[in-house]
Amino acid sequence: MPTAALTLSQSSLQDYSDCPRRFKLRYLDALQYPGIESQPLAAYERLQEQGRGFHRMAHQFALGIPEEMITKGSDSPDLERWWGEFVSFYKSELGDAQGVSPEFSLSAPLGAVRLVAKFDLLAHYADGGMRIYDWKTYRVRPRDERLAARWQTRVYSALLAQGGAQFQEGRPLDPAQIEMVYWFANFPDAPARFPYSASQFQRDWDSLEALAGEINAAAAAAGSEDECFPMTEDLERCTYCPYRAYCARGVQAGSLESAEVEGETGESFELDFEQIGEIAF
Repeated sequence: MPTAALTLSQSSLQDYSDCPRRFKLRYLDALQYPGIESQPLAAYERLQEQGRGFHRMAHQFALGIPEEMITKGSDSPDLERWWGEFVSFYKSELGDAQGVSPEFSLSAPLGAVRLVAKFDLLAHYADGGMRIYDWKTYRVRPRDERLAARWQTRVYSALLAQGGAQFQEGRPLDPAQIEMVYWFANFPDAPARFPYSASQFQRDWDSLEALAGEINAAAAAAGSEDECFPMTEDLERCTYCPYRAYCARGVQAGSLESAEVEGETGESFELDFEQIGEIAF
């Protein structure tokens, strides 16, 4: 299988780490989902739609669209509550930002593959500091330790450190000037903050290169046979995997409540890789 155009994101890296077979089915075989991630389906789909609606509103606000115009898009009590909390947080948190870049995308070479990320918001500060914001509409707040270990936190900070020179007139960006912030619409007063450092960047980039090389080698194997992408040994993950029927690991989806407690489900937003510019080195 050709791998020259293989593109990896935090979502695909997390899928591979959780279950290599899921990665193959989703990103290499491009199979359609045969099953839902969690149930009841109506509640799951409602949460997904509300999450998408909230992200649209947050993006519009960051672009400078008047608050009163955006408020008209609040069509549910949850969305209305999230929106009010978001505006308060945004005004107090980003008041001293020199500039903001909503839904900002970065891409960089990572060995033989390409690494991409799309930030909900990137804030720039006069002292050269940069803060990555990610908006979450989870009903259960994940533990900070879990967030720190997940690929989203590591990829976003590492990729910004790797390509941050473009924001500093060509000067390298000190990783210590980067902070990643998760803001939770249902827990507005408890954001998760992750300052970065040079040692973390080196650790993360080394890990990313190693994992990307492993994935690339597996994808380049003859026909990308299934044995190159083994199924997870953690059967609990299969309960929330939409590909479980392909692996003969059940048909019934896990409960939405349990999935949220375990952090197995949340917003699902796909990157449009064609719209992401390459970082020049």
